[in-house]
Amino acid sequence: MELNALLASQFVLPSIPKVVALLLSELDRDEPDLKKVTQLISTDPALTTRLLQLSNSGFFKLSGKINSVSEALAILGLGHVRTMAAAAASAASLKAVPGINLQQFWAYSLNVAKLSRSLAGVVRQNQQAAFTCGLIHAVGELAMHIGMPDAVAALDREVPPLDLNRARAEKRNFGYCYAQVGAGFARQWQFPQPIVDALAHQDAPFENNVYEPLAGVIHLATWRARAKEAGLSEKDQAVTFPGPVGEVLELDIDMVLQQDPIDWSAQTPGRTLL
Repeated sequence: MELNALLASQFVLPSIPKVVALLLSELDRDEPDLKKVTQLISTDPALTTRLLQLSNSGFFKLSGKINSVSEALAILGLGHVRTMAAAAASAASLKAVPGINLQQFWAYSLNVAKLSRSLAGVVRQNQQAAFTCGLIHAVGELAMHIGMPDAVAALDREVPPLDLNRARAEKRNFGYCYAQVGAGFARQWQFPQPIVDALAHQDAPFENNVYEPLAGVIHLATWRARAKEAGLSEKDQAVTFPGPVGEVLELDIDMVLQQDPIDWSAQTPGRTLL
């Protein structure tokens, strides 16, 4: 499928059922805890994406300005959040995505978000934007699996979705990868330009005279989280570490490894590990 055709398709991103249930329960309270609502949404790539899509829409006249869940909630009423959560709950039957272990995907995405936020702090980038980018960086992968399941299934048998070489394999097979898909949708949804650029260049942050530090941050966080998923040894980590990206950001492998979350996300997310 051509990239433009995929970007023109309609699909529903699956949310984490436990998070949706906890969110609806909190919203049913007489006085919902806004901090808890923020934490819950910030663990779910789909809910975060929907919230940013709504807050950056033309209706609120803030297109391209809202970087994070906390910023979005500052301008949206809880009524909008209730509607969004109810819609996510009603779509629960659609939560399966062919070829994707969603429990693993959700936990992995949260790990990348936490790593991105930490690394952004080291290199003095916007930490809220980095967390958002990390959380939704692989939404394009979900879109590809939903929109072109047969073609992607063939690739899955060769290179698993969270493999370190996945982006390269997708580009070889399709001419684009999950990074360009995610950026394409983010552009349609009027996300802030730094987030769009970071998503677009995350697979190759500084190639072809591109300089987008946030993309480099996401690239390093993705490498670390995928290395953990693969169970790489210290030697294999040293071999696969994206040195050129680290050099530009002045981050060596030890500095990146020091940013590991205190506790990596469990395989069954739902706790607010923020």
